[in-house]
Amino acid sequence: MIYLDSSLLFSVHSVDINSREAVRLLQATDETLVVTQLCEVEVVNALGLRIFRGEITVKQAHDSMGDLERNLRNGVFELRPFPENAFTRARTLAQILTPVTGVRSADLLHVAAALELGTNSLYSFDRKQRVAAQHIGLIINPLP
Repeated sequence: MIYLDSSLLFSVHSVDINSREAVRLLQATDETLVVTQLCEVEVVNALGLRIFRGEITVKQAHDSMGDLERNLRNGVFELRPFPENAFTRARTLAQILTPVTGVRSADLLHVAAALELGTNSLYSFDRKQRVAAQHIGLIINPLP
């Protein structure tokens, strides 16, 4: 099982510098691809920010959300509730990992969720999050 961080999920559904690599990574695996409600919220927010900055149109954001919703409905990604215990785990991880990796809270919550959901891998384009995930034994995706 692979936990997908919102950075990767966003790149699959909206064109950015990582889009090609994100699609390649997902096509190269047959493992279950897990996302949480936190990922979904962050993707919606990122699309809204791109509209605000004038980088995409409302229609482009709407199309991207439609693609994400279809992928969730068709089982491309498995949407899981954000695990309640992830907050407790993230607090513990923050004491261990943040001083050495500089990982941000939201990224640490994704790492904790990946652990709580029993995944063995975390795919992300966020470098500090990837380092934190590796520190605790999660497999991360290679970067190009």
